[in-house]
Amino acid sequence: MRGGGGAAEPAAAADAEREELAVKTARKDGRQVATIRAVQVGLECSVQCEVYPVSGLVVDPLNPGPYTFATPAEATAFVEEAGKALTYLGCEVS
Repeated sequence: MRGGGGAAEPAAAADAEREELAVKTARKDGRQVATIRAVQVGLECSVQCEVYPVSGLVVDPLNPGPYTFATPAEATAFVEEAGKALTYLGCEVS
């Protein structure tokens, strides 16, 4: 429920607690095909994805997940492994 007045303060506090642990962006033939991001918010770690289908006219990304992990190390390892897999599939990953 949204309230008036101090409603922005808790949201700002939640944003301040968000830490980006790792991010990989994959491109294929010059087009962005995926961004995979590990984040920690408080004690929760997750991986969020944005996937741009190669075929079709979809402009907005698909957002599978989020995928939750017990530790920041597990979430970061997932992003690193996904980056390796995308490289193996012929993507340029940064």
